[in-house]
Amino acid sequence: MDEKISLESISRYSNAYSEKVLQVFFSSKNKITGPEILSLSNVQQVNLFVVRELFKAWKEETKKLKSPYFDYESPEIKEVFDTLMERLSNNILVDQSHFTPLFKKAVNQALLAIFDPYDFFSMIITGENNRLEVNAFREEIKYLKINKAPLDRLLQKLVEKEVEEISGNEAFAILDQILEEVNFNPEDVDSYLEKFSSIVPLDASKFLTEKNSTAPLAATVNEPVELQKVQASKNDKEQTKSVPLHESLNSPTKAPIAGFQKIAKIKDSLTINQKFMFTKVLFHGDFELFSKAVDHLDRQDNLKGALRYIEQEHASTWDKESEEFHEFMELIEKRFA
Repeated sequence: MDEKISLESISRYSNAYSEKVLQVFFSSKNKITGPEILSLSNVQQVNLFVVRELFKAWKEETKKLKSPYFDYESPEIKEVFDTLMERLSNNILVDQSHFTPLFKKAVNQALLAIFDPYDFFSMIITGENNRLEVNAFREEIKYLKINKAPLDRLLQKLVEKEVEEISGNEAFAILDQILEEVNFNPEDVDSYLEKFSSIVPLDASKFLTEKNSTAPLAATVNEPVELQKVQASKNDKEQTKSVPLHESLNSPTKAPIAGFQKIAKIKDSLTINQKFMFTKVLFHGDFELFSKAVDHLDRQDNLKGALRYIEQEHASTWDKESEEFHEFMELIEKRFA
């Protein structure tokens, strides 16, 4: 399965959005305060991620306070540090040069949480050394508002197991089980698209690139909205020229698609990102319905039976020109290749 999210495109849009927002704010000021940070972006998740980065910076600074002469670990000293942190949180003041990288990172991670939860969850869970420390994880997700439910459930399970630390791979396996067991509805991205686009026009399809695609995001950022609509219409028309997979069964001889590698089960090949995408676009946000459909498809004996099931039970409500439809049908064909 090829991952189609372009992290480079997300990064480029993050830079474009950040530069536009910061240019406006710092045109009349040299520094930004805490209250101003919380209202800087029109996407609140971005502002919260900035605060999270500031909190992390404070944690790293306190780790450096070690001495052979003083006990920084005593309860009394820790209480003093907690009070100091509370006071500092009300006196945040950051100049433009230090704030810019924090804000760009926050925008990037907000976009990942919305459009690429698979990589976002992986980044949080595995970290730099493939270890998840439960207390740090609790602090990490405290600032998350988008697609948070699975991570809340993961934290709950880790607390129930009474573990303080676990490998990232083990934690990710638990999360995958959570997504299969819980009827979780992914966050609706439309409102976020509207907010981001009000600053810099955003075409989310540019984040989903075909393998070996090198199309720059600059076209997304710089093109007028109307030009993007014309191009999208052109692309739609070009897509309709291809024959949908289910119709191709009528052909007397059907050659396998080049490069296809047979998969044992659709269920086992799905990434978290695909689960979100297919659930939202094809199964109307109903994760339980999506899971039942995948299980039913995996029990089929051949491609013809699988496609007949899709036609009878689901296809009437699907947009057969959407990228999600074609990617889902591609998985079905790989299952029976």
